[in-house]
Amino acid sequence: MPEPSPLPLPGRILAAFSPGCTPADLKAVYLWVVLAVAGIYVPVLNESAFRVAVALPIILFFPGYALIAALFPGNRDIDALERTALSFGLSIAVAPLVGLVLNYTPWGIRLDPVVISLVAFTACMAIIAQYRRALLPEGARFTVPFREWVEAAGTALFPPGGSRVERLLSAVLVVAIAAAAVTTVYVVAAPREGEKFTEFYILGPGGKAAGYPTDLVTGRPASIVIGIGNHEYRDVTYEVEMDLASQEAGAASNSSRIVAMERIDSYTVTIPHNATSLETRTFTANSTGFNQLRLLLFLDHAPPAAVTGMDRVNASYRDLHLWVSVRQPPGA
Repeated sequence: MPEPSPLPLPGRILAAFSPGCTPADLKAVYLWVVLAVAGIYVPVLNESAFRVAVALPIILFFPGYALIAALFPGNRDIDALERTALSFGLSIAVAPLVGLVLNYTPWGIRLDPVVISLVAFTACMAIIAQYRRALLPEGARFTVPFREWVEAAGTALFPPGGSRVERLLSAVLVVAIAAAAVTTVYVVAAPREGEKFTEFYILGPGGKAAGYPTDLVTGRPASIVIGIGNHEYRDVTYEVEMDLASQEAGAASNSSRIVAMERIDSYTVTIPHNATSLETRTFTANSTGFNQLRLLLFLDHAPPAAVTGMDRVNASYRDLHLWVSVRQPPGA
């Protein structure tokens, strides 16, 4: 009998996207995307080791795998080892590129935009991969032979006709591999307490590392975004002070000193461990003669008001500064 003619292109595409026809490896991609979103946003899950266990692969493996699947839909394009290695390599390249692009958008590099971008990229590449595979004859499409791998592993570990000792040793090997995998996941998901530190940084008014207000006009408001990231392994109450300062360099001692300091803003914020606060603060310079905008971060509490100048800067937990010029408005 003559072989039936293949389906036309639209029919093949519809068949490829019909329920139950999604390739097993792309099913795994779609499922892992859903698990990652659940692990990051679902209460209870996002506070457990499950979050790390599902989030790491969505950064380190699946974006690259979906991209490779879209670029090489055939089973003879590249071998399994190359596909796996490129999946890790491209995933590590994609994540920083996503962050770079987000840095030049209004959303910035924050959790929600990063998650949405990586999830959307991975899902879109998987859909493109499924579409491109549908264009190929069924025998030429790339597939991951999960069932054959399982059967081959079972035959290798428990060969027919093997002795009881061989079967026992194989069972011990399987248990040891499983224990090693579980231990590795646990170590990654629940790491030991590391170095305690706090991130303290300034962003411009748009939430980007640009556009800092360095040319100040008295009486005219300006704004910055102050970021604080708590990695102290406890909830911390921070005090933040913003000062205009006049700093002079001493030629003889090769050092500098603050000769004047004026408080223009302060606030207190309590941040849980491993959380970040981004707060937009608007301030106004009231007088000229200053050349620095100083930000001081104090852990738990600030020193008495009597401590001023460089002594107050040295007493802070973290300090930042911007070199500024302060001038009178035109016509003043």
